[in-house]
Amino acid sequence: MPDVQVLCIRKSNPERAHEHITHLGGHGWKWPIAQVIRSIEAGDNTFFVLDPRTRQRSVVMVVRPEGKKAYVRTHADGDLNDNLLMLPPCL
Repeated sequence: MPDVQVLCIRKSNPERAHEHITHLGGHGWKWPIAQVIRSIEAGDNTFFVLDPRTRQRSVVMVVRPEGKKAYVRTHADGDLNDNLLMLPPCL
């Protein structure tokens, strides 16, 4: 199972801080969130973000709120965080 670092995101509205993330990307790849979720849940890949200051690793996890669309979020040392939203936009 490849362990893949996420380096960028694409949001549905780049001007808004908490807009929905539509894609994750890294070296040579950019996937729609639905594909990332399928890959995580199938056990095909794991995805992570490294904090640029501390080099702390945050794992990308799938969140499935009841009655709402699934999304991804990072998790490190028992804490949910917004590391994905701090990433630069994918080109």
